[in-house]
Amino acid sequence: MAENHAQNKAKLVSETRRRFEAEYVTDKSDKYDARDVERLQQDDNWVESYLSWRHNIVDETLKMLDESFQWRKEISVNDLNESSIPRWLLEIGVIYLHGYDKEGNKLFWIRVKHHIKDQKTILDKKKLIAFWLERYAKRENGKPVTVMFDLSETGINSIDMDFVRFIINCFKVYYPKYLSKIVIFDMPWLMNAAFKIVKSWLGPEAVSLLKFTSKNEVQDYVSVEYLPPHMGGTDPFKYSYPPLVDDDFQTPLCENGPITSEDETSSKEDIESDGKETLETASNEEQTALLKKINPTESTSKAEENEKVDSKTKAFKKPLSVFKGPLLHISPAEELYFGSTESGEKKTLIVLTNVTKNIVAFKVRTTAPEKYRVKPSNSSCDPGASVDIVVSPHGGLTVSAQDRFLIMAAEMEQSSGTGPAELTQFWKEVPRNKVMEHR
Repeated sequence: MAENHAQNKAKLVSETRRRFEAEYVTDKSDKYDARDVERLQQDDNWVESYLSWRHNIVDETLKMLDESFQWRKEISVNDLNESSIPRWLLEIGVIYLHGYDKEGNKLFWIRVKHHIKDQKTILDKKKLIAFWLERYAKRENGKPVTVMFDLSETGINSIDMDFVRFIINCFKVYYPKYLSKIVIFDMPWLMNAAFKIVKSWLGPEAVSLLKFTSKNEVQDYVSVEYLPPHMGGTDPFKYSYPPLVDDDFQTPLCENGPITSEDETSSKEDIESDGKETLETASNEEQTALLKKINPTESTSKAEENEKVDSKTKAFKKPLSVFKGPLLHISPAEELYFGSTESGEKKTLIVLTNVTKNIVAFKVRTTAPEKYRVKPSNSSCDPGASVDIVVSPHGGLTVSAQDRFLIMAAEMEQSSGTGPAELTQFWKEVPRNKVMEHR
């Protein structure tokens, strides 16, 4: 059954590509960005997302692709960046990504009170929406978002149905399958009639995705840790620009919990002893995920000691998942599992292995910087060597499956120093396109 489904899906993808090329690209090639046409021929998931949204009806899918691709070229979606957006729009924080709902979907915030209806700026605001959605789509490749329409303190000047319709079209046509739900918070009575129109735009299938909420009801969809105080939450996050809100990974962790600085204060001996303690006290199954990789420059006796630990756990050792990046191999690849020590403290390891011929600088960011302490959080790794990053909740705080970690890495010149001051300066100057990121 599963095999037949896969074969049918492959046939639909192939037919969609063939017919779009023959029936649309031939006549409208100048209306599309060549990069989108090329991606359509190479990215199965992209084709499937359009097919799925149109219930696998190829004729309807082709119409949707035509509309979507024309829009992408008109608004220059593939070339949007920070410089494409007026700085004042980035500064007011009307639109941004931050936090997660209870199902683990990213929150796409629209703070309506900061939006003033103005035909002169509507194109720039649409570009801002497209900028954030394209940025997210390239990183997450199909994971849905929950749109948070925050209508608190909204006045009549902020009501702009053309803008609302554009946002709905983004999810109906331009970014199919990306919408989890639309949570509408504190809608003023004067907008009741307007949202009856919105429902007609969404269509009967999508109307169920609208969730009208007050301060009490919004917590059915988003936990308090990702809600601002005016929604009854405890999230201390306050939008500011610059820098750009980087998918919540705003702040590097410091060594001892909540952020005070980026300086590296722990010695290598502290890091090794911390990791060793974790190995000795974790349960057998957890030891598997905490085994340390040996730096080739370490002494033979150190290697033999680690081999003894490895031999004790070989019977229940499971293969570790590894993300193989161009600069670093990172293990585990996707999820962190925290094990308990006798004192009740939980810890886990992230192992970084430098696969380049240069020194690689790295730093760790998180969506919950107040929760975790990390050793080291901002350091470097020699060519061919490995570094163990010990992660533990700070002050007994509860680990959440919604918390996210980001590892950033970039190659350094051999002549560069690797002290705290040199690393701080390096991260200020390194070009964004030279930075490897793994979440």
